[in-house]
Amino acid sequence: STSDRAIANTSSCVTGNVQGKQHETVQSHKPYFLAVHCQEVGGKNFEESMSHVDSFVKELLSSDAMKEYSRARLYLDENYKSPEQFTALGSFYFIHESLKNIQQFDFKAKKFRKVVGREICSETLESTPSLEKEKFPQEYFPECKWSRKGFIRTRWALADCAFDLVNIHLFHDASNLLAWEKSPSCYSGNRQKALGYVLDRITDQRYEKVPYFVFGDFNFRLDSRLVIESLCPTAIMQTCTESSTGEINQLIFRESDNDRKVVLLLEKKVFNYVNQDVFRENNGTSLLKFDRELSVFKERLHELEISFPPSYPYSEDSSEGKQYMNTRCPAWCDRILMSPSARDLVLKPENEEKSIVYDNIGPNVCMGDHKPVFLSFRITAGAGKPNANKHKCCVVQ
Repeated sequence: STSDRAIANTSSCVTGNVQGKQHETVQSHKPYFLAVHCQEVGGKNFEESMSHVDSFVKELLSSDAMKEYSRARLYLDENYKSPEQFTALGSFYFIHESLKNIQQFDFKAKKFRKVVGREICSETLESTPSLEKEKFPQEYFPECKWSRKGFIRTRWALADCAFDLVNIHLFHDASNLLAWEKSPSCYSGNRQKALGYVLDRITDQRYEKVPYFVFGDFNFRLDSRLVIESLCPTAIMQTCTESSTGEINQLIFRESDNDRKVVLLLEKKVFNYVNQDVFRENNGTSLLKFDRELSVFKERLHELEISFPPSYPYSEDSSEGKQYMNTRCPAWCDRILMSPSARDLVLKPENEEKSIVYDNIGPNVCMGDHKPVFLSFRITAGAGKPNANKHKCCVVQ
């Protein structure tokens, strides 16, 4: 996956890891259709780093691993000089030369068009007919002065089956202290509102309804209140306040005995827990019970079983590929979700279970602060027809 932060990282080591691991994934699964969704194209310092994106894209397109993908559509929102519209999203789609029956939807003409050649679109995505792009209104996340959060939607027809692919970036937790105050947190409500808006938008009456896949950085977090109670069941909490304002700026959780050892240090941007192994052992799945934000959408969105560790926040030190930063509670922020009809496509009886893979990329190497995830599956062409062909797809977040 072209991890958003790694695109902007000037370290050749990190960028090389991202491209190398994407190439390994492509060569391993050999998809006919490859969809890659990126967030924060250009990185956190996009004014300085956006120039690196173009060289990254050129290197990606010219790589040996991608030479058999003769058709491509790359959509990059690089126009940071237009803050009212800038989302920093990037949606990349690659079609293998052997795949003949592939079309893309024109939202203005309301019809599908044959995909020919390779095209790169940037800056003026608002007027590009092959996609829909929206940025969330500022009031959706009032704690932040300025946000790049939004979504990009494209529609494809593959193997006699039409489906939408939605690249999404939802709001983060601005403060660990505020997230801890109640269960569920106020940030969870902001994400719920924005995701509900996207689902309503892509299923409204403007276009025919089709199966859809929504994948990106949802910024889903574990329920902070509950997970801290679980991690520090017998700890005594000490509250520290700002002398000038009296506001709480630090929470210290100490063991009641054992020399009052600090178990957890919590600040606005600090989550320093004594034992990171809990997030890695058995892929951290013991904590999945605190991953609750998707439950609100259980009738509209489905997900395959998670069998990989929390995807965020990993160290950006190139020598610490498996280490989490002590900034946020590790969580499964990066997800690939699907509508009930899309799930039926993935889980068709004729699809062998071994052909469906939902996993992360580069588990042991630095990929940036997010670890990309991918879903590989097959779509049967002309389902129910004799001698139906199977086309392998891979969607990457």
